[in-house]
Amino acid sequence: MKIAQVSPLYEAVPPKLYGGTERVVAHLTDALIDLGHEVTLFASADAETRARLIPVRDQAIRLDPNPLKSDLAAHMSMLAEVLKRVDEFDVIHFHTDLIHFPFFERWADKTVTTTHGRLDLKDLPGAYERWSQFGLVSISDDQRRPLPTANWKATVHHGMPAELYDFTPRPQGYLAFLGRISPEKGPDRAIEIATKLNKPLKMAAKVDQQDKAWWETVIRPMVEANPLVEFVGEIGDHQKSAFLGGAEALLFPVDWPEPFGLVMIEAMACGTPVVAFRLGSTPEIVEDGATGYLVDTVEQAVAAAGRAHLLDREAIRARFELRFSATAMARCYLDVYGDLLARRPFAEEPLDDVVTPLRPQEARSFGALA
Repeated sequence: MKIAQVSPLYEAVPPKLYGGTERVVAHLTDALIDLGHEVTLFASADAETRARLIPVRDQAIRLDPNPLKSDLAAHMSMLAEVLKRVDEFDVIHFHTDLIHFPFFERWADKTVTTTHGRLDLKDLPGAYERWSQFGLVSISDDQRRPLPTANWKATVHHGMPAELYDFTPRPQGYLAFLGRISPEKGPDRAIEIATKLNKPLKMAAKVDQQDKAWWETVIRPMVEANPLVEFVGEIGDHQKSAFLGGAEALLFPVDWPEPFGLVMIEAMACGTPVVAFRLGSTPEIVEDGATGYLVDTVEQAVAAAGRAHLLDREAIRARFELRFSATAMARCYLDVYGDLLARRPFAEEPLDDVVTPLRPQEARSFGALA
């Protein structure tokens, strides 16, 4: 199968540091190649991939030091490059929200769109209703709740290469927080949980520009005043195995309906249990009492983190390999692609002013032949 993967341009593929969507695109692309498919990746020129790369920007937007840049212009230029090559592919898989919809209406039946972000935004329902011909893939069942009538084709959970993470049988006695410093990610909750448990907490996190004021006024003072807390900053893939594997548990104290939360499966890949608040996708990812614990309050989180060391780390790693490997993700997407190909009309609708169809009312799909 000839497959195009169209990535966002905000981070490199895979990201140098933080960045979930581009990381998923990178691992999906490589897994599809391992399964024997021909993949073309549309991304920035700093991508590292085994696919055919169509570079559409000199570097990822976030890594570009130029203070004056347009993410809209960059993504529209990329879509123009995809359009030029639209006939080369059996399937075009977009990871760019819905910006491509107006440009690819004619080819909607050869596209798959994965929705990577939150969908509870005011303007989204009207847009997804307007372009309802585009088939969508959610990254969790819970993600669909704001748009229950959208054109959902499947839910495919994210996956990561098992070989990227080392299994750690014996942790080093600290709790871990890995993510972004923002109110919805709950770093303040993580500090509170560790403090009540009297357990060291290591925080590996990025601070975006929009969250700097909150970091400076709320979180940084909490970190600096607490001897149990170590802030290590943003880390890359090569550092995650040691950071996550050394933890007795990963704290995932989110305060919003997280659509997936890649760090949860990264921790499981290292054998580390996850203590997650029961919001968004967490009940789909964490198997309560097996790969971690689901909690509703800080008090429950403290109790869960205190007994996380009792869980079987080898079993946690095994569940990751079964449910969340990159190969498992790729096979699920191949099912979606195959269904798309099976349903595609075998000929385009004729143009009325050019060709007169022999049977104007004939349904043009393989399903109509049954």
